Formats: sequence, C-alpha cells, structure tokens
Amino acid sequence: MSYRSLPVALLGALCLATAAPAQGVRFDPVARAVQDGIRKGLYPGAVLVVGRRDTILFARGFGNLTWNKRSARPSAWTTLWDLASVTKVVATTGALAVLVDRGSVDLDAPVSRYLPRFTGGGRDSVTVRMLLNHTSGLRAYAPLHSLASTREGAIDLVYAEPLTRLPGTRAVYSDLNAILLGFLVEAVAGVPLSNAARDLVFDPMKMGFTTFGPLLPEQAVVAPSRQVAGRPAPGQVDDANARRLGSVAGHAGLFSTGLDLAKYAQAWLRRGDLPGGSWVSESTIAAFLNRSPASGSRLLGWDSPERETGGVSAFGSLSSAASFGHTGWTGTLLWIDPELDLFLVFLSNRSLAPRHRSSLTAMRTVRAHVSDIVTRAALAECTVARRAAC
Repeated sequence: MSYRSLPVALLGALCLATAAPAQGVRFDPVARAVQDGIRKGLYPGAVLVVGRRDTILFARGFGNLTWNKRSARPSAWTTLWDLASVTKVVATTGALAVLVDRGSVDLDAPVSRYLPRFTGGGRDSVTVRMLLNHTSGLRAYAPLHSLASTREGAIDLVYAEPLTRLPGTRAVYSDLNAILLGFLVEAVAGVPLSNAARDLVFDPMKMGFTTFGPLLPEQAVVAPSRQVAGRPAPGQVDDANARRLGSVAGHAGLFSTGLDLAKYAQAWLRRGDLPGGSWVSESTIAAFLNRSPASGSRLLGWDSPERETGGVSAFGSLSSAASFGHTGWTGTLLWIDPELDLFLVFLSNRSLAPRHRSSLTAMRTVRAHVSDIVTRAALAECTVARRAAC
C-alpha cells in the first residue's frame, strides 16, 4: 500500500507514534528544489527547516547572503531574515494569543474597547476577531509611507481609514488589520509591541535571535531584504509602511532565524505546551485555528490552504486540511500541519533585487514545490515506520 492511499488522519497518527529519525538522504530532493530557486535568480540565499513537535528533521542554509558569491552562506541557526508578513503570525498573533489566554482581550469585543480612537463610520461593530480573520471591512492596502511623513501621521491615517464593506461579511486580506492589532497589543500590554512580543512570545519560547529591526545587535548576521543606493542594506525592513511606523509594526518588521521559528511552530504543534511548561492553553490554540463562514481560508491571524480555488498554494497540494501558516513578501514561509505532526520553515530574501523577471509568480511555484516534497518525504517516513513496526 502506498502512502497516497492511506487516510491523512492515519498517517498523522503514525507520525505521532513514531520517533523521528535524523535528517537523511530523503531530503535531497528538497535541497535541490531550494537550490533551483537560487539558480533561477529568485533569491541569493535561503534556509530550510523541517521538523515535528519534538524533533528537527532537516535544517540547512543555501546559497549566499547576497548576490555576491563571496558573501557568507546563510545559517539555519544564526542568520536573521526579514520575515515581512510572517510577523503577523509570530509577533502579533502570538502576543494576542497570550493576552486572550489571560483574559485580557476578548476576541468578540469591539476593537474600540481597547482602542477608543477606532470609532465612528461603522467601526464600533468591528471586533478583535474580525481584525484577526480579515473580515473587518478595511481595504486591502493603504500607502501610509507616501501619505504621511512621520510615524504619528501614519498612525492618524490608520485610524481615519474608512470601512469599505459591512464588517463580518467577507475576508479581504489587509495589512491594516494587523497594524491595528499591533496598536491593540501595545494598549493592553502597556508597552511597545517589540517589548510585548519579547515578553509574551520570544522569551518563553527561548527565541533568542528573534527581534524587530531597530533592536538588532550590531554583530547580527542578517540576510538583507532590500537595497539602498544599489547596495544591500542588512537589518532594514523591506516594507515601506513598516519603516514609516518606526520599523516595529503589527504587520511587518520582525527578524528571526530558521531555528527560532521552528520553536514557535513546535509550540503550536504541541497545542501550547513548551518543554518547561505551558505557553497558552489548548482551548486558546483551538480558538485561533477556527474559521468562520465569512472568513474563507483565514483563521485568526493564520491562513490555510484554498484548494477549491485551483490556484497554486504555498502549502502545496499534499498538506492536510488542518494545516495553517503564512507567507511573506520577502520570500518567507511558515506552515504547520497538526495531522501530519509536521512543520516547514522556508526563509529567503526574494525581495533583494531578484534576477528573475516574474519573481513573485515563480516564488509561489517554488514554495508550493518545496512544500509538496517535504510533505511527501514525511509521509514516506511514516509508511516506512509502519512497515518496520509490522
């Protein structure tokens, strides 16, 4: 019997019941797929980390930090990457999960309870949940960086944004939702988002390399995501709106390593448990992985596969219906599959002057291909373990 004919739930159970071996030759096709993206000029470097709830199966860096072949090879352990929109699910969603777990934030309370400026024009009916699953009614994007010359001016613009749809009726992915959630975390925690994320997420998970751009140590090894005057600018966030907001924002600005993100993924696979105790309760994890009829593929903060659309999904075509994750403009990807007890961290700097004319489209294809190879390798491992057990 091949793994394709086995029910996904059964394969997930087999994976959970089997001790995962160390990395091996079965991941060679994954390495080739990542290297193929470098060869095509999509990104100069990347790291890939694959694992389960308690094991790292594969961790490796590829290529170079920049297009200069003399620059260093990235490290899955120590190289920091501009996460772009993966910031939303690591810093912002992570901090909110803790605040919800503590009872400090009610998902179904109006946002105005925590942000009194967010009122009028239908905003009073927008809940925290609606910001998280992108059904708030806010438009998809606003060029804050070109409309405001200061951080304060950009904040004013966010609060002045009119709703374009009736709240709670339809999901439209928007950075504005996450920016407001960053403000909400700051209001409830009483400290800047960078401090709140550190205290509520990074420190409990021992994610010692994860921080927002302005707080990067001078000796940090950073894969640059943008150029300034034609030269790589490591440590500068690529997102222009995040830069206008001081490079610390709910939607972008976070830097992290492959292994730090692996720790975060494992906490979600373990339903909130950490090696030294509990991060959040299982019921809170379940609440954040819930979708509403209006939210489509959007969970709370997270995204999930949209198989019915027929398009290319960064999750690939083999991950289970329970999988969830997020992508980032700079070429980042984090997805987690509870049924298969599997996670994937794929970090690159696609935004650094790609040599491919259609790098965004090609990047979607590469991420989907890498995801499928990883899932296929994990499924094959489970069936081998099953045969050995028999």
